[in-house]
Amino acid sequence: MAKGNLTRCLEQIWPFEGGYVDHPKDPGGATNMGITFDVLQRWRGKTITKQDVRNLTKAEAAEIYDKRYWRPLNGEKLRLGDDLAVLDFGINSGIARSAKYSQAIAGVTQDGKIGPVTLAAIERIPSRDFIKKLCAKRLGFVQGLKIWETFGRGWSRRIAHMEATALSWVSTKAELEHDARDARGAATGQGGGALVTVGTGTAEQVNGVTGLPVWVVVAVIVVIAAPLVIRTIINAQRAAALASAAKEA
Repeated sequence: MAKGNLTRCLEQIWPFEGGYVDHPKDPGGATNMGITFDVLQRWRGKTITKQDVRNLTKAEAAEIYDKRYWRPLNGEKLRLGDDLAVLDFGINSGIARSAKYSQAIAGVTQDGKIGPVTLAAIERIPSRDFIKKLCAKRLGFVQGLKIWETFGRGWSRRIAHMEATALSWVSTKAELEHDARDARGAATGQGGGALVTVGTGTAEQVNGVTGLPVWVVVAVIVVIAAPLVIRTIINAQRAAALASAAKEA
């Protein structure tokens, strides 16, 4: 096992990865503690079965995370907090994607490999800014996936937790409280916007102006309001996670 902050990072990751699952809509297929069938098969270098995935031990899963995720992402050399944000993104969406998004924030070539140039560029960005920007980019990525409707709320809750936890490692209590207030304010504002959009009489009013059937107008309003509702939920999750982190700080 690698030295440094990996164990502490994994303590935050285990609860979200859970045990064995084989969801029909999950492209990863049979998965245990976040280790997919294909990852485990490549790791062991031989043909395996779903039962092998089911029987995976936590010790072996941790070793895989170390050698196939933490080390390729140069976790040992990333700053505290940055390491959790980068690692969890890599586990959830691929190490190359996590590296490229990190490089995009740092303003360096996006080759999908975190080396000395990328590390130096990341270190020029305040950790709090880097963590927030990476988590925001990660959220934007998963929202664009076809399976967002199935897994979206769980993903956004996970990202909110990782952002809050990573920030708690590099922030003061006052900063975390400020972050929580900002997220709560955003959720309240977006929630109000959604209510205005779908408020009583809105469909009839639009119908009177456009002449379109009410059912068509309602469908359009729902499509328009849906992003506001989603952003409200996401910011409410962020506010809750940040408030919890501030309370424990």
